[in-house]
Amino acid sequence: MLDVVIVGAGVAGLSAGISLRRAGHVVRIYKRSDMDNEVGAAINVPPNATRFLTRWGLDPKASGFVKAGPVHFQDPVTMEITSTLSHADNEEFYDADLWYAHRMDLHDSLKRIATDPAGPGVPVTIHPNSWVVGYNPELPAVHLQDGDEIECDLVVGADGIHSIAAETVLGRKNPAVAPLLHNCCYRFLIPAEVLEEDSETKFWNEDADGLMRLFPDNKTNRRLVSYPCRNNTIHNFVGIFYDEDMKDVSSEDYQADVDKAQVIEKFAGFHPSLLAIINKATEIKRWPLLYRAPLPTWRKGKMVITGDAAHPMLPHQGQGGAMGLEDGLALGVVFAGVSDNSDLEKRLELFEKIRRNRASAIQILSNVGTDQSSLVEKDLLEFVAADEIPKNPQENLAFNFGYDVVNEAIKIMEEYDPSSHLPHDFFEDDSFDMTHVNGELSKMSGLGFIKVETCINIDTE
Repeated sequence: MLDVVIVGAGVAGLSAGISLRRAGHVVRIYKRSDMDNEVGAAINVPPNATRFLTRWGLDPKASGFVKAGPVHFQDPVTMEITSTLSHADNEEFYDADLWYAHRMDLHDSLKRIATDPAGPGVPVTIHPNSWVVGYNPELPAVHLQDGDEIECDLVVGADGIHSIAAETVLGRKNPAVAPLLHNCCYRFLIPAEVLEEDSETKFWNEDADGLMRLFPDNKTNRRLVSYPCRNNTIHNFVGIFYDEDMKDVSSEDYQADVDKAQVIEKFAGFHPSLLAIINKATEIKRWPLLYRAPLPTWRKGKMVITGDAAHPMLPHQGQGGAMGLEDGLALGVVFAGVSDNSDLEKRLELFEKIRRNRASAIQILSNVGTDQSSLVEKDLLEFVAADEIPKNPQENLAFNFGYDVVNEAIKIMEEYDPSSHLPHDFFEDDSFDMTHVNGELSKMSGLGFIKVETCINIDTE
């Protein structure tokens, strides 16, 4: 049994906590705040994450998640629907659905699973008001602002996009930077009942169950995206654009309010109905969109980084949170049943083998849309074989959704130790199996994803 310290209680930190707890270890999570203030509005929970989260006991419907319905691509000036993408076959092809969740609903669900006394293993303990200011990866230990040093067997740095854990691993600063195309976004939530009260905006609630709407203006590099969460009672909005005035991204305040008039001005020229919708917002946050090139390593000594600390990415693939969740799952598989730290550094090497290429590929793909992978093909070749690079939106979603982190991690660990196995209660049931997935299947790739010939329906009528 290992004594594990995780720094950060976001989705990546909690996922690692759940997985390592179920793998048989004692886990302590240290977080800076004393509040459950997972910032943000809503988040995609895609099939590649849902598939194992439900086996950990997460119930999407009971948690208020909304099952993804169609995606409408609409002209931002005329509101005309230009194309439609369907997620109706996700369960059939990927053994799981895509869900839209309020971030706090996802966070609360993960926290419950991590700390539930009735769950398998020793419940995770969460220590608020514990600001980690330094790391010793060799001991290992973490240093708190109050001067305390917390020793352990393994340190997991899940301390987010401005990670000091990443600096420790690399031995230098490596700040995330703003991309050239879209460097900023506005995020806000509007209750469905507020839109229903106004005849000019109530149309937004019509046939809105699980409906995602995208309004791209490619001429000005502006786009508005919306989808529902919390049992369809709240609409999540993201307005993406380029802000020439944004300079120092390291000092950006993710909780800073933005005047509504500023947002309406930024999206001037969009259809009046869209501006009327924006006008219903009461609290709007301004977020920088940050990117960092894939790191050469995620580990040092007895320490590893995960989530945004290891691979911050743009939102264009909707996979940022899922990558942190996959990281956490893989850590539990890698350390399943380990009784001492004799081969800990070797296991961290195997964890990086499982995760780095996968997350780096998604990180690069997230710089572009699902129909633009050719623009980043050269960068992808370092992490993905040429014949595995997705060529169109269908293949892109198959690449994202069809990846099976459980089978990939188990395969790598069985190669290292043929006696390796998961505890019987690592999952709530033993039904985790991707071998029955429907469609035209190609070989399992080195990244562990299953290519599906026909996985989604595109309707351009």
